[in-house]
Amino acid sequence: MIQRDNQIINTASTTQDNKLDLALRPKKLDEYIGQRDAKMNLKVSMQAAQKRDEPMEHLLFYGPPGLGKTTLANIVASEMGVNIKTTSGPAIEKQGDLASILTNLKENDVLFIDEIHRLKTQIEEILYSAMEDYALDIIIGKGPTAKSMRLDLPRFTLIGATTKIGSLSAPLRDRFGHIHKLDFYSNAEMEQILSRSADLLGFKIDQKSVAKIAQSARRTPRIANRLLKRIRDFATVEDVEAVSLAFTENCLKIMGVDLLGLDKTDRQILITIIEKFQGGPVGVNAIAAATAEEAETIEDLYEPYLLQIGFLDRTQRGRVVTENAYLHLDIQRPKGRHSEQKNLF
Repeated sequence: MIQRDNQIINTASTTQDNKLDLALRPKKLDEYIGQRDAKMNLKVSMQAAQKRDEPMEHLLFYGPPGLGKTTLANIVASEMGVNIKTTSGPAIEKQGDLASILTNLKENDVLFIDEIHRLKTQIEEILYSAMEDYALDIIIGKGPTAKSMRLDLPRFTLIGATTKIGSLSAPLRDRFGHIHKLDFYSNAEMEQILSRSADLLGFKIDQKSVAKIAQSARRTPRIANRLLKRIRDFATVEDVEAVSLAFTENCLKIMGVDLLGLDKTDRQILITIIEKFQGGPVGVNAIAAATAEEAETIEDLYEPYLLQIGFLDRTQRGRVVTENAYLHLDIQRPKGRHSEQKNLF
């Protein structure tokens, strides 16, 4: 049968899915499911800006990957009836790159910078005057003959997105008028998102299957849509017109995704801590060395969800596997470990 996708739960966007993801993204705020508080505040801000005939204040979205930060940025531009220019922090390598982007903006345009925490310090400094004064300060020449020139910029809205708000410098963070945190979605919201995506894909799937996928999607829309598309691939190859719960469960099993959304790497991390480090506490660098994964990958991609569902705890001495993880993996906790770990909190 079809080879398992080892990166099925990866929240990073992939090239092959980008076009289809764009088709599944909501285009209006009313179509956007979840993130109630952020939506309510955005609606008020957009209506106020339109009544005053001025651009919105600069916006910052933060939260784990795959929750809809880019989608919200595009919705803001669409609802405001303006153009959006999209780039990312790592893509802006020189001051001239950012200057070129800013000078090509038109009145009220939206500039969206993904992974804004990865901007270089000297590039950030250009943004300060651009965000506050709608001006671009350029230094021409070097040494004693250097001259400073200020160029006026059209009024624009900067929308930044980051998965690491703590890595954003305070001067840049403080220049955003609105800061919205995006949270993980509830199972009910995930089911709504999946049902909508299935309709857009023309994919027949029963409600029990939708609920099953929602449970296995790590409460993240990007992962949910990716699972749905992979199951659609299985259905296409197997000539299945209407997907049933049994078919869905078989597909998820082949993909290595369990009921709680854990994949092979999640389980490997937990089992490694249990078998090699007696359940913890253990540092992330030791886990990375033992699992052949990068420490940053573990911290950014796998650990947040394991912490959220209560399978992993952080203590002053390191990571500790919880009782819930032992039960889920059907592994007997070693005698004496429970009381030792309990004393760490």
